[in-house]
Amino acid sequence: MFDLKSNGNNEIYLSGRFDASQTDKADSSFDLIDNNCIIDLSELEYISSAGLGSLLKIHVRISKGGYKVTLKNVNKHIKEVFKYSGLDKVFVVEEKI
Repeated sequence: MFDLKSNGNNEIYLSGRFDASQTDKADSSFDLIDNNCIIDLSELEYISSAGLGSLLKIHVRISKGGYKVTLKNVNKHIKEVFKYSGLDKVFVVEEKI
């Protein structure tokens, strides 16, 4: 199961499994972000290439305005996905403490 919550201050919390069946839900929330954004992945268990694509899409759109997307509380498994895909060089990735 996938869940997405926002605190209204451009901070989004993702949990569960972020795969192709969830990208529409995520994209509709990401589309509301218009400046610096923090996405908390502390409860995210899995991310597919489609989920990575959604995150990349918000990154591209936000960075055109001079803003950044920060991924925080990224667990070891998810961080490895970003590393192997090369997206750890694109995003600011803060490991889960």
